[in-house]
Amino acid sequence: MAELMPLTQLRDMLDGNRRLTVRTLQAFPDEALFTHAAPGMRTAADMFKEIIEIDRAQLRGIATGKWAWENESQAIDTKQGLLDAFAQLKGQAAQWWEKITPDRLLTVEDDGFGWAPPMPNLNRVMYGLENEVHHRGQVYVYLRQLGVEPPVFYER
Repeated sequence: MAELMPLTQLRDMLDGNRRLTVRTLQAFPDEALFTHAAPGMRTAADMFKEIIEIDRAQLRGIATGKWAWENESQAIDTKQGLLDAFAQLKGQAAQWWEKITPDRLLTVEDDGFGWAPPMPNLNRVMYGLENEVHHRGQVYVYLRQLGVEPPVFYER
């Protein structure tokens, strides 16, 4: 079967996206990270926590078959804690990606979370990416509301 994109290229794209997300977190004012939110929306901290948890649960599940939502980041209450969680996830993800093959990404299975019907694992990776971009865009709006220029999106 022909490869649409080598796994190394996919990982590089995902890593570049994550670097931008982390730079967005770094730009966020500490005093507003856990308190500022638009009406009906969550704080930037809550959005960053979701990005971490989705990526952790899905990559671990794809790599190991252990589908578990552990919500480890919910207790984090500082910017440094979020930055540390992203750094820890980066190390974990590197180990999990060593186990992920193209065949594993094409495997259709149920993740046990009840979010969606069984699907190819690649769809989960793409969902995580879309979710991250979506929340980063929301955080960009928050940054502008707070008078902070967000990182340029094309620098990965």
